[in-house]
Amino acid sequence: MKTFSFISGRALQGIVVMFGVSAIVFFALFLTGDPAALMMSPDASRAEIDAFRQAMGFNDPIWVQYGRFLASAATGELGTSLRFQRPAFDLLIERLPATALLASTALVWSSLLGFLLGTIAAVRKNSAIDFAIRVISLLGQAIPVFWLALLLIIFFSLKMRWLPSSGIGSAWHLIMPSIALGAYYLSAITRLVRASLIEVLGENYIRTARAKGISSWRIIVHHALRNALIPVITVQGMYFASLLGGALVTEIIFAWPGIGRLAVEAIQNRDFPVVQAVVLFAAAVFVIVNFLVDIAYVWLNPRIRL
Repeated sequence: MKTFSFISGRALQGIVVMFGVSAIVFFALFLTGDPAALMMSPDASRAEIDAFRQAMGFNDPIWVQYGRFLASAATGELGTSLRFQRPAFDLLIERLPATALLASTALVWSSLLGFLLGTIAAVRKNSAIDFAIRVISLLGQAIPVFWLALLLIIFFSLKMRWLPSSGIGSAWHLIMPSIALGAYYLSAITRLVRASLIEVLGENYIRTARAKGISSWRIIVHHALRNALIPVITVQGMYFASLLGGALVTEIIFAWPGIGRLAVEAIQNRDFPVVQAVVLFAAAVFVIVNFLVDIAYVWLNPRIRL
C-alpha cells in the first residue's frame, strides 16, 4: 500500500508538471504581443499577417486556443513546422535517434567509470589516488561543456588530426561529443558515489562484517554498494536533465543532427511550433525518467515497500 501511494503520488506530480510546462510553452507565445506578427517575416504585409492569424486560429479566445493546444498535444499533434511545412512531431522523430545515441553513450561510459572511480576513492580514502580523483572530479564539474568541447576539437581534430571535428557517420564522430557531454556527469557521479559509499562503510553492520573476517571487496560488492546506490539513484533524474541541456550545446558545436540542434534552428527561424514541440518532448522525457528513477528507488529501498 505504501509503495502504491508513493508511486501514485509521483505519477500525479508528473502529470501536474506536464500541465505546467504546457501552459508556459503556450502562453509564452503571447507574452511579446501579436504571435502572428512574431512568427511572420518582418517584411510581411498587414494583409498577410491577418491571413496567417486567421489560419492559425489566433483570433479565437485564448482559452479555446489553449484547449485546442492541449488536445492536439495529447494526441501527438504538435503542430506544423512553418519552415519545413511538415508535422513537428515527424521532425522530432527524425532527429531523436542521433540525440538518443549521443546521450546514451555519454550516460553509459560516464556512469560506469564514475561508479568505478567513486568506489576506488571511497576504499582508498585520504590516499593519493583519492586526492587525484577528487581533483579531477572537481575540474570536470567546473569546466563548461562548450569550453571542453572546443578544447577537444582544437587538440584532437585541428592539432593531432585524430578525430573528425563535426558531423555524424561513424563511431569516430561520436567520441568527442560523448566525452564533452559526459564529463560533468562523470564527475558528479564519482563524487556522489564516493561520499555515499564512505558513509555506508562507517555503518555498524559493515564493522560487524569486517570483524567476522569477510574480505573488504566482498563487503563492498555484497553489502555496501546496494545501500550506497540509493542516494545515487535518487539524483539520476536531475543529472539526466543536465545531460539533455548539455546535449543542446554539444550538438551545436559538433554539428550533431539531433533534437538540440533542431531547437536552435527553430528559434533562429521563428519556427515556434517546432520550439513548442521540442520543449514539450524534453519535459515528457524528463518526467518519465524521473518516474522510472522513483520506481528504482522503491525497489532498492525496502522501507518504502513496507
